[in-house]
Amino acid sequence: MKQFLTEIFSWWSGNTWGTRLWVKRFGAYVGSDEFGNRYYQDKKANRRYVTYNGPADASAVPPGWRGWLHHTHDVVPTDSAYVARDWQKPHVANQTGTANAYRPDGSLLNKGERPRVSGDYEAWSPE
Repeated sequence: MKQFLTEIFSWWSGNTWGTRLWVKRFGAYVGSDEFGNRYYQDKKANRRYVTYNGPADASAVPPGWRGWLHHTHDVVPTDSAYVARDWQKPHVANQTGTANAYRPDGSLLNKGERPRVSGDYEAWSPE
C-alpha cells in the first residue's frame, strides 16, 4: 500500500502514475541509455522528456542525451549519425555526499586543517 501511495504522490522516488499515463497518451518512445533511463518526445508538441530508472536525478543523464533533451542537437544518441564531441566525458554519477566528492584546498573536509595564508591576515584572539 505504501509503494502504491508513493507512486501516486511523490515524483522524487521515480515515475508517478500521472507520469506513466501522460507518457502513454502523449509520448513517443525515442530510446534509452545504458542506465535504463527512457527518453520520449511529445507526439504533437516539441517537448522531450526522460523517465528515470530509479530516483529522479538529473545528473544521471549522459551528455549526449542531455543535449538532445535541451534541443542542443536533434540527433538521438542511439542513432548511427550521432557523433560525440571530443570534449564530452563519459557519465559519472553525482559524487556529492560521498568520499569521492570534490573538496578544494581550504576545505575542512579535505585535509582537516586550513592552509596558512599570506601576511595580510591576522587571526583574532579574545582578550
